[in-house]
Amino acid sequence: MNDLEKPQKQYIPWMIVGLMDFVTVIGFDDIIYNFQNQGLVAFTSWIIMTFFYVIPYNLIVAHMGSTFSEHGGGITSWMRETNGDTVGYYAAWFYWITGLPYVVDVANSVVISFGWITNGNGNIQANLGNAWFGILTAVIFVIFIWLQHFFKNKSLEIMSTIGGGAMFIMTVLFVVMTFIGLSKGAPIATRPFDFKAFIPKDFFSLSFLSTFGLFVFAMNGSELAAPYTKDMRHPARDFPKALKMIAIMTMFLTLFGTFSLGVYFNAHHLPNDLKMNGSYYAFQAIGRQFGMGNSLMYLFAVVQGIYMLAQLAVILDASTRVFLSDVAKRFMPRQLTKMNEDGLPINGYWMTTILCALIMALGALLPKINDIFNWLLNLNGIVSPLSTCFLFWSYTMVRLHQDRFPTPDYTFLKNRKVGSVVGIWMLGITFLLGTLGFFPPDATADTFALMLGLNIVVPIGMVALGVLMPWIAKRQRQANNGLAFSRNTWLVLTTLSLVGLVVAATYGMHVNLLDHLTPVIQWPLIIIVDLAIAGVVLKVTANGRHQRVAGSPDEG
Repeated sequence: MNDLEKPQKQYIPWMIVGLMDFVTVIGFDDIIYNFQNQGLVAFTSWIIMTFFYVIPYNLIVAHMGSTFSEHGGGITSWMRETNGDTVGYYAAWFYWITGLPYVVDVANSVVISFGWITNGNGNIQANLGNAWFGILTAVIFVIFIWLQHFFKNKSLEIMSTIGGGAMFIMTVLFVVMTFIGLSKGAPIATRPFDFKAFIPKDFFSLSFLSTFGLFVFAMNGSELAAPYTKDMRHPARDFPKALKMIAIMTMFLTLFGTFSLGVYFNAHHLPNDLKMNGSYYAFQAIGRQFGMGNSLMYLFAVVQGIYMLAQLAVILDASTRVFLSDVAKRFMPRQLTKMNEDGLPINGYWMTTILCALIMALGALLPKINDIFNWLLNLNGIVSPLSTCFLFWSYTMVRLHQDRFPTPDYTFLKNRKVGSVVGIWMLGITFLLGTLGFFPPDATADTFALMLGLNIVVPIGMVALGVLMPWIAKRQRQANNGLAFSRNTWLVLTTLSLVGLVVAATYGMHVNLLDHLTPVIQWPLIIIVDLAIAGVVLKVTANGRHQRVAGSPDEG
């Protein structure tokens, strides 16, 4: 085939990359989350975070993307280039696995949006219950793995363009209608609505500072666009444009959105389920004010569903690419680096699904769906900032030793020393805010101990899994048949995993999820779920139990 016959490469425009990235960075819900934590004080916090965090954050990502524009692994590539393969692997692992609570949260939000569309209200606890809530979330994961396989990356571009653009338009509409209502003398829910309402009263209290991790979580994610730089026509020049566009859109949404929420909600007495249903309440209130009934709420529910599905598509694809596309293979079991015929890391997708299911199972220990939703959000406020530290670490290394790296087309802060200081500042403040997030701000007296325990156990489990992967890969390389464990060891591990998961699922569903159903309905559901878990475990461990290399001893 000569050059004329070769198919031309399809490039992604920088504005589309910006929209793809925008859906992972900020949304109307992110404004709601922090409004419930801080009330109108969140407006001041957004201003501080915008100038001291969001702008430098996005410009640092632009600098790194321009410096390593030919690399497709994002943070993984940046850490490998600046700190070596071993640190690059751990950065990739922690960055990938700490995004899983957010993947669960996004899938949960899709179910909630469908609930509003179907029932016209947010009482998902009564309409659905914990069990079906978890089952529908799992179904969404499976559907999206199939969609990623069927549509390849076209689903990302289409859904991100529609979802990101529609969400921005809906937020602009909400803000514009708020100011139109105020001009016509509409009442303000928050009283007093004065300068003091925007100033924090207990700035140095643990309960207040622990909420800032959720601000970092709401604002980060722009580096997820980095793997797509190789699909841009002029990545070193166009990628910074996409990041600047995201920064401007973020500033508009957060500042004007928070102000508008103070008009429709009394910031001093907010609903307990505001984080889960606040966006719908907001559009319901503004629709009724303008004589439109629930039409705006239904419109937002549809947009929210598309927006969250777009987030799920981008996160499942981009985060898995960051994890697997540029990690030195000696650190990973070979099954996880396998690509299908479409070039997608399909086993990585399935591993994502399994780990997300475990996180959902832990969340099911909490009594209500609202508690599960709030815990997942707060968990993101811990692990998301801590994983983002790798970004600022790699940037600091580039500025401290910039003679070792390519000169970027875009440079954030020409002065090397100033750039290094900003990198250290961003690294330090991000680590501090993530650590403070271990304190659960939404917990009640009944759920505080459990939420705090889960906040500690889940990150420790993430670290432990990250350490196990290189150990398993090393055993595979050293074995004559290429398998990490003998047949008998696999049987023991499979049996223990199977028994443990089935017992946990049976107990959890019987005690926490299905206690409102009669035994005639309870036990068939429990048996079905247990059989599904057994099938997944047996499938995942099939390689270790059956595979043999030709000419090798029968090690299983």
